[in-house]
Amino acid sequence: MAAAAAETRVFLEVRRRLQSALLILGEPDEGGMRLDVSITPTSLLMRTPGGCTEIRLPAGVRLVPSSCGGLQYVRGDGLHLRLRAQAESSPQLISVFNQSSQAQESCTFYCQSCGEVMIKDRKLLRVLPLPSENWNALVGEWCCHPDPFANRPLHPRENDCFIGDSFFLVNLRSDLGQEPKANTKVICKRCKVMLGETVSSETTKFYMTEVIIRPSEGSFPNIPRSQFVQNVIAQCLVELSSARSTFRFTIQGHDGKVYILLWVLNSDSLVIEPLRSSSCSRKFPLLEGSSEAGSSSAWNAIKVLYQPCVKSRNKELASSWEGDISVHPLTLPSATCLELLLILSRNNASLPLSLRQMNSFQVAFLKM
Repeated sequence: MAAAAAETRVFLEVRRRLQSALLILGEPDEGGMRLDVSITPTSLLMRTPGGCTEIRLPAGVRLVPSSCGGLQYVRGDGLHLRLRAQAESSPQLISVFNQSSQAQESCTFYCQSCGEVMIKDRKLLRVLPLPSENWNALVGEWCCHPDPFANRPLHPRENDCFIGDSFFLVNLRSDLGQEPKANTKVICKRCKVMLGETVSSETTKFYMTEVIIRPSEGSFPNIPRSQFVQNVIAQCLVELSSARSTFRFTIQGHDGKVYILLWVLNSDSLVIEPLRSSSCSRKFPLLEGSSEAGSSSAWNAIKVLYQPCVKSRNKELASSWEGDISVHPLTLPSATCLELLLILSRNNASLPLSLRQMNSFQVAFLKM
């Protein structure tokens, strides 16, 4: 029990581009106890009369102890200090616009929630990104003659996969054996989750958060739902921010309702949690699903500001964002919008108190 009393909550965020780190050492469970902190390039060591906590940094991350500065005590959080850090550049992301949907490969589409096969052994000869959702309106603005694309929507052929901001368009006519009705939901037969919706009698839209595409010779990857949603949304946001220089998004459901206002703050964060390196160490539960002993404690993440819009909250702000052309809408199934809001809320609640809000927005990290 003496060891348990010595546990200290730790938060460490490394900014790769800035080569800086923010370290927050929470107060020991027993207030008023003496706390000695030692910082080396590769580890942190915290000692109290009841025991110690050692945090070993992951490979590729080194702190510069001599650069420690900005030391301050924040009530409710503990000690804050900033220092320089050396971190390897983040690995290249696998674009969600190309995730396992490589041309010439025979692919299988699975329901992410239960593994039910939706499309089996489909050879994709063309995997192409769609233009922005309002491309048709832009053509009308730029053309001095009648729009040559008017009333000619982009629909994939049997061996095509067209990729939008948050969805795949595929031709399902040959798989279903009958013509589906347009504008109807596509529901998983096994788990009854909404996977997408029909766009026409031949074209079906699958949302990226609901479907996994893998080469047919492989097997269904069992990825925790929360982790998968975080990964997909984070990569979508990074891709869109980079390609379109937009950092504000409305997360809206297929029903047209706005559920979340989301602002990407940065995408170069490396969040480090303690490894279970001694009997008295404890993980800081910042990112869900990262509590397995012996697992890596470093997570690439994007830092976002958000405002929930459920139950008529932030109605005026949401209306303002919807009318702003610099804000990009991202459409998902309504149930997934609520899942994402829960993920953000739980993540926000796990942050040190001083980091949970910025201006009027709430703060959260999404793991990539």
